[in-house]
Amino acid sequence: MNVYVTLLRGINVGGRNALSMKELTEILEALGCENVRTYIQSGNVVFRSDASSTSLSRDIARGIDERRGFEPHVLVLGKPDFLKAVAGNPYPEAESDPGTLHLGFLDSVPAKPDLEALEAVRVSSERFMLKGRVFYLHAPEGIGRSRLAKSAERKLGAPMTDRNWRTVTKVASMLEMGAGTASGVH
Repeated sequence: MNVYVTLLRGINVGGRNALSMKELTEILEALGCENVRTYIQSGNVVFRSDASSTSLSRDIARGIDERRGFEPHVLVLGKPDFLKAVAGNPYPEAESDPGTLHLGFLDSVPAKPDLEALEAVRVSSERFMLKGRVFYLHAPEGIGRSRLAKSAERKLGAPMTDRNWRTVTKVASMLEMGAGTASGVH
C-alpha cells in the first residue's frame, strides 16, 4: 500500500464548510483507506491506500460533497513527494519561527509562472522560491499582510494549498512514524 498525505483547502474557515476530522476519517475509510490519521481541523491527513492519488483526490472531494454539500480543493501527495518538499526548504534559518515559513503545494508544475509579478509585490523582508510543485514563502511580517502571499496562486497559475512550517513538520513526523501509529492526533 502507498502512504499518502491529503491537504484540504477551504474547510472549517470562518464557520464555513464545516467538516469534522471524524467525518473526514469516515469518508476516507469508506473509500478503502487504512490507518487514517488527521492533524488539526484544517484537513491534514495521513493514510494508506492502494488507489492512485488522482482517483483519491476526486473521490475524497465527491465524498465530502455527498456528505456535507460542498466540494473542497483536495490535494493528494505521495509520502516521497511530501518529504522531498520538506527537505527542500531553501530557508532553514526561518524554521525557528514556523509561523513565518509557508509551503504552498501546487496541483501541478506551473507552465508559465509570473515570478516577475511576484517579485514586484514582494516587500524587502520576504523571500520566495518555486521548486517544481512547491512554492516556499518566508514572510517575517506575517502571511495575513503579505501581498505576495495573496497573489501567489494567481501569478503561479496553478491551484495551491498552503501550510505553515509547524504543520508541515508535524505531518512529516506522522509520515516518518508510519500511518496510524502515533498518538496525540485527531
